[in-house]
Amino acid sequence: MNMQSPVPGTGYAISEWPDNAAVMDRLNALLKQPVRGIRKDALPGVLDHFEQKCRTSKALAQRTAEVIPGGVQHNLAFNYPFPLAATRCEGPYIWDADGNRYIDFLQAGGPTLLGSNYQPVREKVHALLDACGPVTGLFHEYEMKLAELIRQHMPNIEMFRMLGSGTEAVMGAIRLARAYTGRKWVIKVGGAYHGWSDQVVYGMRVPGTGRREAIGIPRGSTAYTQEVFPNDIGALRRKLWLNRARGGTAAIIVEPLGPESGTRPVLRDYNAQLRTLCDEFGALLIFDEVVTGFRVGMGGAQGYFGVRPDLTVFGKCLTGGYLMAGGIGGGRDVMMLLAGGIGTGSRRAFVGGTLSANPLSCVAGYHAIGEMARTGAAVAAGRAGDRLCRGLNGIIDRLGLPYVAYNFGSIVHLQTSAVLLMSMRNPIKLMREHAARKHAMEEMGAAYLAHGILTLAGSRIYTSMADTDAVIDDALSRFEDVFRLV
Repeated sequence: MNMQSPVPGTGYAISEWPDNAAVMDRLNALLKQPVRGIRKDALPGVLDHFEQKCRTSKALAQRTAEVIPGGVQHNLAFNYPFPLAATRCEGPYIWDADGNRYIDFLQAGGPTLLGSNYQPVREKVHALLDACGPVTGLFHEYEMKLAELIRQHMPNIEMFRMLGSGTEAVMGAIRLARAYTGRKWVIKVGGAYHGWSDQVVYGMRVPGTGRREAIGIPRGSTAYTQEVFPNDIGALRRKLWLNRARGGTAAIIVEPLGPESGTRPVLRDYNAQLRTLCDEFGALLIFDEVVTGFRVGMGGAQGYFGVRPDLTVFGKCLTGGYLMAGGIGGGRDVMMLLAGGIGTGSRRAFVGGTLSANPLSCVAGYHAIGEMARTGAAVAAGRAGDRLCRGLNGIIDRLGLPYVAYNFGSIVHLQTSAVLLMSMRNPIKLMREHAARKHAMEEMGAAYLAHGILTLAGSRIYTSMADTDAVIDDALSRFEDVFRLV
């Protein structure tokens, strides 16, 4: 298969790989300090914004809490002090039910690289709905066209099977790896999120926590799931060596930028080292490109790093923000174990889903990916991320704050409490400080909202093609206003 290496200026959004050692030194220094959040005298003014200007959202949140557990359907929707109700999205902006406008750096968790509600794709979706509706139960031409387009851009994909979500795709990829190798053990990097299926709700968000994140999962479901700390190649090699004596490792699954889209950043050559280990021990390498696929560039993280995964998992990036987005891609020899049909009699790893590869999702994906390629959306969004990150670091330095900002193109990380850097390597500190650091991050997120900026949990920012210099400069002015409340 073709291998694609990153060449500056040829379509990848990451202009410069962050200095991992320098970033980690700053993050560890932030973690050692007492929390420095919104001042107590400034916080009432922040919260008053929501009481005075978000009354419709508050009323809806109160009603919703009576009928939906926790008051939200998905974690992105949670905001402190209560979830906001969206009514309109366009380009770089989102409006809530009270008419307040926000610079949208959430971007639905990353898939809307073109900007929200992108008109050229929307028109194609409307035309498809008028012609046949969202689902038929039969084959549709756009299933083939989407798979061909993915194969055209992703350097290590020969065949593609669409599913309903990133969670489903991870489930299918792990099953496929076990079926292909005849092995059971799967190793993930601690802190990474690979969906909510039983076998990977393990070491999620906080490395070393194993099964602590969720209850209701039979112990056998994670009996063959293991985790290693990010960047610890030595520990990974030891696990692979031990597993060899117990039947072998089926796969290593990673987010190629590091857990949580680089919240815990990995070394520049980390993925290449994983490839070497997988080859040595006969394991498959699975790239979870739910976020990085197309956002890092049209060849994904695998194209940027020039590293060949055996399987690639896709999710919300696949359709540019439209529903039922997920899938698995890889080489023909592995992927043929996912052959569809009833009663084939062949050896296969079964996956399914009546709404998988529905016409609406496929037409949206085909035209969204086509527009990303035509417009150079990843590079444009990456430039916006570079500009924002430089500006944030300038403000942080000017105001003498201990905060840390770094970016991978259009994925910008802004750490103010360092709660996301805690781990079981220091369990006492985790138990003592986790709640306070988490709440400080929530208060910071609320302050951003009160100043017209929507982020992911107050710590992650996704830029899009719609973020012009003017939008970024406006955002930086608002961030500075928030940082002056510290």
